[in-house]
Amino acid sequence: MSGAFYPVIPAGGSGTRLWPLSRAGHPKFLHPLTGGDRTLIQETMDRLRSLSLPGDTFVVTGAAHAAAVARQLPEVPASNIVVEPGPKESGPAIALAAALIQRRDPDAVMGSFAADHVVRDVRSFVSTVKTAIKTAADHKLVCIGITPTHPETGYGYIRCGDYLPTGAREVLEFKEKPTADVAKQYVDSGEYVWNAGMFVWRVDALLAEVERQLPDLYSGLMKICESWDLPRRDEVLAEVWPRLPKISIDHGIMEDAAAREQVAVVPGGFGWNDLGDWDTLGAVLEADADGNVVVGSADRIITVDTTGSMVVPSASRTVALLGMRDVVVVDTPDALLVCPRDRAQEVKKLVEALRNKGASNLC
Repeated sequence: MSGAFYPVIPAGGSGTRLWPLSRAGHPKFLHPLTGGDRTLIQETMDRLRSLSLPGDTFVVTGAAHAAAVARQLPEVPASNIVVEPGPKESGPAIALAAALIQRRDPDAVMGSFAADHVVRDVRSFVSTVKTAIKTAADHKLVCIGITPTHPETGYGYIRCGDYLPTGAREVLEFKEKPTADVAKQYVDSGEYVWNAGMFVWRVDALLAEVERQLPDLYSGLMKICESWDLPRRDEVLAEVWPRLPKISIDHGIMEDAAAREQVAVVPGGFGWNDLGDWDTLGAVLEADADGNVVVGSADRIITVDTTGSMVVPSASRTVALLGMRDVVVVDTPDALLVCPRDRAQEVKKLVEALRNKGASNLC
């Protein structure tokens, strides 16, 4: 009954915009993408060490990734790796983790931090999360927002209100991804932060909102939790999970709670990025004198009269670029991607085309 802090790492999705490196069976959070030898989920775990013990960290992932997650995070107890039977978006996954943590520690504070984010200033990140933990003690549902550095159309926004005693701010409303003109208005106003999809709350506060807003989800989760330590767990999961609503935590819980002044946000500026596509990754990593970025061994890259390009070589052959400007080249053993950097967000269309062609083995 400690009221300790329990980080939860949702590790789902296939990262289709980072195809062909990121696949359904080996998504982006299992890859080292930031220049070191640690994968994204390992880096997520590393920066949470200052906030909690590994034994208090939970990971929610799919059956296809559970073994790889366990191998990459051996310090996380096997009982803390929660395997969801099928994708249901963030609402059921995060709420299930909250319900399981509540069984262990009814007074617990929980944080949710995606497995595929990049944080450059870990010290500032830890300080921001600590402020969120203090704010959550007052039964607020707390978001961690990112102070915008430019008008970005790829993120949702959070409109901030008055300051709270902890330094957090009231949340007035959530906004969907805006157009370029609207994004500029948001940034110029100084009233908005990016929605980074990071949350902190008391587990009892979150579950009270789940029961209030999504009673079918709540009752289903209670049935699952009742059987969690029993031999019939898998049977109950197989029966209940498919009937749970498929909904994000933002739409399912946070928007309505914000309208009732139950949500706060802690703005942070710690070099955050969610690595949504190859162009974004290229902007995060260090470029050479010609503006080219390499993920992996630079020994396998040859460039002549090439600038502003993003290159991911395979382990088996050299990639050569001549006279290229602002392109993405990703070479893997069974697939090669070449596209303009300014169309990197459209790579998921190629994945859809492969599936339609019956080539799901490449996805």
